[in-house]
Amino acid sequence: MSEQKWKGRPFFMFFHQPLYFRLFFILMLLQGCSKFAVAGSAVKFLPGFEGPLPFELETGYIGVGESEDVQLFYYFVKSESNPEVDPLVLWLTGGPGCSTLTALLYEFGPIKFEEVEYNGSLPRLILNTNSWTEVASFIFLDFPVGTGFSYARTPDALQSNTLQACNQALEFLRKFLIDHPEFISNPFYVGGDSFSGLIVPIITELISEGKNFKRLFSQIVRPKSGYLIGNPVTTPTDDNYRVPFAHGMGLISDELYESLKRNCKGKYQDIDPSNFPCSQDLQLLDNIQVANILEPTCDFWAPNPRNLFLEGSLDKTFLGLNRFERFLAFRCRADGYKLSYAWANDDNVHEALQIHKESIGYWRRCNYGLPYTTTVQDCVPYHANLSSKGYRSLMYSGDHDFVVPFFATQAWIRSLNYPIIDDWRQWVVEGQVAGYTRSYANRMTFATGGGHTAPEYRPAECKAMFKRWISHEPL
Repeated sequence: MSEQKWKGRPFFMFFHQPLYFRLFFILMLLQGCSKFAVAGSAVKFLPGFEGPLPFELETGYIGVGESEDVQLFYYFVKSESNPEVDPLVLWLTGGPGCSTLTALLYEFGPIKFEEVEYNGSLPRLILNTNSWTEVASFIFLDFPVGTGFSYARTPDALQSNTLQACNQALEFLRKFLIDHPEFISNPFYVGGDSFSGLIVPIITELISEGKNFKRLFSQIVRPKSGYLIGNPVTTPTDDNYRVPFAHGMGLISDELYESLKRNCKGKYQDIDPSNFPCSQDLQLLDNIQVANILEPTCDFWAPNPRNLFLEGSLDKTFLGLNRFERFLAFRCRADGYKLSYAWANDDNVHEALQIHKESIGYWRRCNYGLPYTTTVQDCVPYHANLSSKGYRSLMYSGDHDFVVPFFATQAWIRSLNYPIIDDWRQWVVEGQVAGYTRSYANRMTFATGGGHTAPEYRPAECKAMFKRWISHEPL
């Protein structure tokens, strides 16, 4: 066809496209995107899982920032019940720097690793009968940049801080919904655990402000939205409750508790090494499985609790072993974490998940070496503000979690001074006590049960908790 005949043809052809195409195109322009958001692709098969996946999985990258130098990777699992109306949840994991594969494969995703000793072959995946995706759709996001398979195209783009990263998550969500407009009117929640306790309220607050969202999120209204956080880091004073927790759980005597209060001023971390009486007192808390004080320790995952968050300690331990030694034993729960390294670093897995080659280095379950700066240390004001706007919230804590003790979560909730509408009581699953709960007049629910993080240790109970809460039922 001649150049003259083509002249003006694209504009003419636009008006001959179906209505949904034209509306979608206009929506893109209204949102001010410099380029189209990159849609993900369906994944029908996963290495290690026998047969086609019996649920809908999509993976992909969405670029954020002016030049889209930050490429955020996600796994999207549609609800297995009624995705057209079921809630949509944006889920983040802790760290910062821990891959959301942790939530997908170890906590409440539709598949999990078969817990057997590693024999050199690719770890096997099986169905998880306690998946939260039975009643909600989940976007599992590798966040912030440098986490999991998310990566930066330039060294400068790898640098991030709390508010910058939260705004990147906001841009990611906006572009995701542009690619998936059928979910815009669904009930919407932001969720996360551990370190993401600092992040989730901020992202929810940014959404509530409607920044760059007003037209797109006009249907996301308060009665249909909210947030949930598990074992959440919240304030700098969280660590102060480790010693009272240890005393309350019978790990230290009354006399030692009083000595710790004198010598360590009741604190557990940031101890002056020259303070010998304090260090001596704290020795009795060594060799505790910090994620769940009732379970055995693992060399792979349970360093001295005072060194728990040293950058790279987990990876250095892992990489110092040869391939056979890395996976031979399956002596305790944490040995199962090793399976993710074998699976996520497999070339066939990269191909199935459609991983960008630029992002592929050595995959780490938790990349504690991120150039990330925590610029918001206390998110209690965000909780107060969201409560004043009427957003629902669920806070759940593992009652045997020594990383973020439930004492700490109870304390900052108490500081908000909200009236109690359903006082402390048991919540029950299949005739057994799963934990304890209390609800407040600000539409906040608090629950206990499990370890760090709770769904990994109490999967059936936490599934029941989530299903009840997301359905606006009492626990």
